[in-house]
Amino acid sequence: MNTNNEKQLLSDTEVVQRIFDHIDNATTDKGNQSWKEPVDNYRSKARLEAELKILQSRTIVFCPSSALAKPGDYVARDVAGIPLIAVRGLDGEVRAFRNACRHRGVQLANGHGCARALVCPYHGWAYGLDGSLKSIPHENGFPDLDKATRGLVAVACLQSNGLVFINQNSEENIEHDVSSLPKLIPDGYRLLNLNSQIVKANWKLHLESSLEGYHIRQTHKNTFFPVQYDNLTVVEAFGENSRVAFPYQSIEGLRHKNQTDISVDGRLTYVYHLFPNVVISTFPGCMQVVVLEPIDESTTRQHSYLVSDIDENQTALLDSVFEGQKFAAKGAIEDLQIVQSAQRGLLSGANEFLEFGLFETAIVRLHVHLAREMARLDKTCGK
Repeated sequence: MNTNNEKQLLSDTEVVQRIFDHIDNATTDKGNQSWKEPVDNYRSKARLEAELKILQSRTIVFCPSSALAKPGDYVARDVAGIPLIAVRGLDGEVRAFRNACRHRGVQLANGHGCARALVCPYHGWAYGLDGSLKSIPHENGFPDLDKATRGLVAVACLQSNGLVFINQNSEENIEHDVSSLPKLIPDGYRLLNLNSQIVKANWKLHLESSLEGYHIRQTHKNTFFPVQYDNLTVVEAFGENSRVAFPYQSIEGLRHKNQTDISVDGRLTYVYHLFPNVVISTFPGCMQVVVLEPIDESTTRQHSYLVSDIDENQTALLDSVFEGQKFAAKGAIEDLQIVQSAQRGLLSGANEFLEFGLFETAIVRLHVHLAREMARLDKTCGK
């Protein structure tokens, strides 16, 4: 994760003013570069393997901190094909490990849950929440085993900005990698819901659908378009990452507000793309963290976490959040249908490349930095 911000993000007030300028002038943010991405880069097994190596070598988001709210909470899933588990210890620290028993390599857990210890389902070897090997059934059968050296294998892990970051290199300096990221999830947010689903499309095709407003009118005729604007976004870059602001038509209610009175909650959605494979979106009363894990060239597993700072006793507000999410889900289904159609279109032979124009700046940014990472990987491998 590159930490050299090209610029600081705009304030909400500055974003709102830029949106009003676009509304008044029938314009939108435009980039200075288009991009042609070869179709083979969505279909090639070798290309996917290289992308997985990039994910394995970088500091990336594993989950929101609120998914590990209390001691014993864990999330276990694959990251770039490697099974990992993150868990909050009795001391409150979050740690991450390779999800494999040191006896015969069986995964200790799947999905999410809460446990006082991580116990292998095969032979019952038990590990503390700090990864140390605590007990072995019939330990006298392993007279030469030193438990002090057979704890779970750690990977670098850091809790910051409301997120848990990992790097599969246990010696990596994650603090340096994330030091200049903005505060993405404020303190006090708790987990409302988490789920995962399989998407029958390449992970980049799926990601691209989140990063531009050029398709709003055509794809979301009866959902987002009546609420938002067609092809009107504010796009910013920070390091390798992007933030795209999608205004709602209700933003007009801020026209005559004092700057100190401006709140964009319910007036726009910010979509943060954390390179390469994470999207964090703001919605009225909540935020959503989406992690896209490539499974193969045409299959992606989407992990979604919904978080909010609304107290569990504020039932009316929570009901409003869940109603809003039902509406957002309708638009997400429309995007999914389009993405899967694009996946099938890759097989048609019609295109040698996919074209991204000046309205699709954040997507261009994704591919520019992927190309740079590919070059870095080639150099590292001596190609």
